Amino acid sequence: MSKSSLSAEERQWAIDRLFAERCSCVICNGSDSRIFRERGVKDLYRLLREEPEFLRGAFVADKVVGKAAAALMILGGVDAVYAAVMSTPARELFRRAGTEAACGEEVPHIINRTQTGWCPLEMRCYALETPEECLERIGEFLQTIGR
Repeated sequence: MSKSSLSAEERQWAIDRLFAERCSCVICNGSDSRIFRERGVKDLYRLLREEPEFLRGAFVADKVVGKAAAALMILGGVDAVYAAVMSTPARELFRRAGTEAACGEEVPHIINRTQTGWCPLEMRCYALETPEECLERIGEFLQTIGR
C-alpha cells in the first residue's frame, strides 16, 4: 500500500484544491503544499531538475496525467497520485513502478489541447518502456518548444 504520510482527508483536500483553484496540479509533501499552474509537464520537469526532494514521498493531485507526467512522477519518487484524467499507458507505468495511482476517468491516451489528435508527449512516450527513456524524450521535446 501507499507509503505516503498524508491522511485520506489531506489527500481529499489536495484534490478539492485542484478543482477550486483551477490549477494544473497540487503537490503535498509533509506539511508543505504547493499549487502549480503551468501547462503540460513543465512544472514536474522543473521540480525533478531543481527540487527533487519535494517530489520524493509526495502526493500529487493533477488534472491530466499521461505517460510523460507519470514518468516524471515516478523518477521523482512520488508515493501516490490522483488524476482527474489518466491515460492507460500512464496507469500501466505507475503499476509497474509500484506507485499508487487513482483517477476519475481513464482514457486510452491523452489528446492535444486543440483536441485534433494525440498529446505530443503521449505520442513520443507511448512505446517507451521505462521512465528514464521517457525523460530523455521529454527533455528533447521541451527544448524544441523553447522550455
